[in-house]
Amino acid sequence: MKPPVIVILTETSIPVARQIQIALPEAALYGLESRTQSADFTYANFGETVREFFQTGTPIIGICAAGILIRTLAPLLTNKWQEPPVLAIAEDGSAVVPLLGGLQGVNDLARQIAELLQVSPAITTTGDIRFRTALLSPPSGYQLVNPDDAKTFISDLLAGAKVKLIGEADWLQNSQLAISPEGNLTIEIIEKNNLELAKPSPDRLVYQFDGRNLVSVGDLETRFLSQGKLAIVGTGPGAINWMSPEVRELLEKATDWVGYKTYLDLVESLRKPEIVRHESDNRVELDRAEMALDLAAQGRSVVLVSSGDPGIYAMASAVFEVLEKKAKPEWEAIDIQVCPGISAMQAAAASVGAPLGHDFCAISLSDILKSWEVISQRIELAAKADLAIAFYNPVSKQRTWQLEKAKEILLQWRSPQTPVILAHNLGRKGQTVTVKLLEQLAVEDADMRTVILIGSSKTRIIQQGEKKQWVYTPRHY
Repeated sequence: MKPPVIVILTETSIPVARQIQIALPEAALYGLESRTQSADFTYANFGETVREFFQTGTPIIGICAAGILIRTLAPLLTNKWQEPPVLAIAEDGSAVVPLLGGLQGVNDLARQIAELLQVSPAITTTGDIRFRTALLSPPSGYQLVNPDDAKTFISDLLAGAKVKLIGEADWLQNSQLAISPEGNLTIEIIEKNNLELAKPSPDRLVYQFDGRNLVSVGDLETRFLSQGKLAIVGTGPGAINWMSPEVRELLEKATDWVGYKTYLDLVESLRKPEIVRHESDNRVELDRAEMALDLAAQGRSVVLVSSGDPGIYAMASAVFEVLEKKAKPEWEAIDIQVCPGISAMQAAAASVGAPLGHDFCAISLSDILKSWEVISQRIELAAKADLAIAFYNPVSKQRTWQLEKAKEILLQWRSPQTPVILAHNLGRKGQTVTVKLLEQLAVEDADMRTVILIGSSKTRIIQQGEKKQWVYTPRHY
């Protein structure tokens, strides 16, 4: 879960806010800019700020009236399973009221703050009060497999039913649940790798337990670390409006961003103050991938940022290469996901019509990771097969001759009149898209921020009226 934020309206709330930060040092303090002077960060509009934090899954501690928070967030309350913790704290610290996020540990957070302020938390959740545990919000390391069955299950417990416990879990054994070997309800604890043996039902709650996250801390306690996450994302060619909602949400909810400086700069406007940015040079992909895995192994929520699509000449392959070659034991429990983005060749094609409307391939002209012999062979085979071709990495400062050689190979099999699209800085400042013929293609036309599309023998240039020109490859062949 993301670190919480403390939101205040007046300077008089600062003493209580600073007390809370003693218990929650990662919590950032936000104050209304017109009424506060010493907050960590300021905001202009209370409603917009609180709603934005809520929608990005950030726990909210509001030192204000409960009614203000309720009215602000009421329109957003659609799914209790996804609501982050929201608490209202009295300005003088005399009351701690958990409002939302019962499934995300809000009552535990309320108890922690109330203990610091030496008051009783206003917890109204019947199960928490009666049983001194939250069955819907288990500790880190445990996950309820069948939450849809929990409402009836808890109702039966509150009506006096006894429960049989299968497996070991201190947080349940130390609770006030009516645990009995003869219980007609069952709670089962099962390890993640044995989950297929579980039989969840309305009278049987099953908790998945990941034993690999168990860490011993001296002789005093045993605690569970939350599972680290690594999302390898593609932000598209550059423009924010080309980014998928999934990628945007992951960026906003992360604890850490890792990536090439230029790519991180493209999404910097989305970075919250608490998100740590780890930037590096573009030529250290494997080191960057290892850093991201190591951060995730610490239980952090890491986003590894690529432009375009992460699986096309980008960081997804680098991560899995490092994962295979180094295979550190602490990486085994990381939750890894790859999130697609609009690739440069897709954006380039869309800007002029549909030049990739039939069979096509993509070839990188960089000979850093493969020889020119391999590259030239692939160009020749693609030309022979009459595929449309997307050239990535066509020209760099140190590598200027490959594009001319590629043109020579293509002209052996392709007409000099073949349409060529040169798309530079797609989605970014200085974007240009030019349509030429193959015989006109020159090294000066491209650099490393250019993607080149070479048409097939069927690719056509057409006019729409007098001003608009389109390029497309027919679906028929």
